[in-house]
Amino acid sequence: MSLPSSDQSFRPKKMRSASLPRGLEAVRCWCGDLCKVKEVTDFSDWLGMKFFMCANYESDPPESISAYLRPLSPPPLCMYYRWIDTEMPDWAVTEIRERGRRAWASLDLEERRAKAEAEEKAEQKKEWEDYCVEQRAFIDEMKRKNQEEKLWLEEVYRQREHAREVERERKRERARAAKAVEEAGDGKGKYPRWTQ
Repeated sequence: MSLPSSDQSFRPKKMRSASLPRGLEAVRCWCGDLCKVKEVTDFSDWLGMKFFMCANYESDPPESISAYLRPLSPPPLCMYYRWIDTEMPDWAVTEIRERGRRAWASLDLEERRAKAEAEEKAEQKKEWEDYCVEQRAFIDEMKRKNQEEKLWLEEVYRQREHAREVERERKRERARAAKAVEEAGDGKGKYPRWTQ
């Protein structure tokens, strides 16, 4: 891979200090100083590749205002950089493949989990709907039985009331007959005449 050193759009953004590969001499930047060696840490097509860059900054790096916050480094003075590696190292290729495999596995796992959750929700919804149908049928059956029992009880009460009314009418008829017989007698004594 051959990239032009003057095109700053290709300049890596995330890097770390690295050692100079064996058998390679350090070069000088446009400032005339020896360049420092950096290695790309950004997850990109240049992961693990080494390059030369200017060792001078446009300004001194700012002091850290906190032990936990690292200040951003200012840009190099002459913006010089040149690639040392022309292709990614084997470990970087393996890392990219492994990250890709993990990403696809994670995506597949997420899809399977989402599918399982959707199926579980659908199953729960179906179970709830079946339960509601069963409960509705049970309630309708109970209403029907209660209505039948109510009608049966009303019929029983009506028959009992009719029987009581018939019995009362019989007793009234008997009382009227007895009263008529008593009024028809001479009424002189307590007992009938032939017994006095």
